[in-house]
Amino acid sequence: MPTLAVTGASGRLGRLVVADLLDRGVVPAGDVVAVVRDPASVADLADRGVQVRRGDYDEPGTLPSALAGVDRLLLVSGSEPGRRVPQHTAVVEAAVAAGVGRLVYTSILGAPTTRNPLAPDHRATEEVLRAAAVPVVVLRNGWYTENWTDQLGQYLATGELLGATGGAGVSAAARADFAVAAASALLADHAELAAAADEQAEGFLALELGGPAFTLEELAAAVTEATGTTVVSRDLGVDGYARALVGAGLDEGTAGFVASLDGSIAAGELRTGSGALERLLGRPATPLVEVVRAAAPAA
Repeated sequence: MPTLAVTGASGRLGRLVVADLLDRGVVPAGDVVAVVRDPASVADLADRGVQVRRGDYDEPGTLPSALAGVDRLLLVSGSEPGRRVPQHTAVVEAAVAAGVGRLVYTSILGAPTTRNPLAPDHRATEEVLRAAAVPVVVLRNGWYTENWTDQLGQYLATGELLGATGGAGVSAAARADFAVAAASALLADHAELAAAADEQAEGFLALELGGPAFTLEELAAAVTEATGTTVVSRDLGVDGYARALVGAGLDEGTAGFVASLDGSIAAGELRTGSGALERLLGRPATPLVEVVRAAAPAA
């Protein structure tokens, strides 16, 4: 069994990937490496037999030892827009030097062409990966459904789900589904991944990942069904949504940025007809109402 490593393993996605690798029962825990900035943050994974190694995107000197002996690596994208390209480049360079045989990266849906304001870092990272001397699998993830369900308490308190998507659908999925897909991308053989890929070039595969598209109106209906509290969707347009966010306490820059993400949905840039997610999962994506219902007790 190859040695599999996951960067950002203390984060919400990376931790789920490591857990899925362990729960499948096909990978010995000792063959899984959790790369984190603070090893103490994943003591529970160490207790399960996972190798925990310190590796910091901002400290390239920590990466060679973190990736030593790794055969397949999941590079979970950094969380700080504007800093991610040098961070990711450091990991890619360390992976090449370590002789990693497959590098999987979590990108964004439609990265090469989308005007989504989060895309430039991912697009630039993909160019770094295309030039790297290592086989690459890019997972172009759609939105997490949790981007909305994390705000469930607010929706239930106000009875409204505000946005600026113009009634367009978004191919979101549960974070856990994206985690299972990432684990599958580490474990699957090349032929399986190539069969699911939406883009192929020598040494490079890209998969557009998203669940069945839903509108915010459908999301509001799912919230109503799952909680028994009526919630309606109200579209304000990008400018109106930005003003509402400022009124809710965000600074103007952040509000404009968040509203522009909804504008990207309105432009159809977070919707895909690819079946790659379902193929990696080996099942349909988790239904929307189930994701909402799972979040409801904490609301």
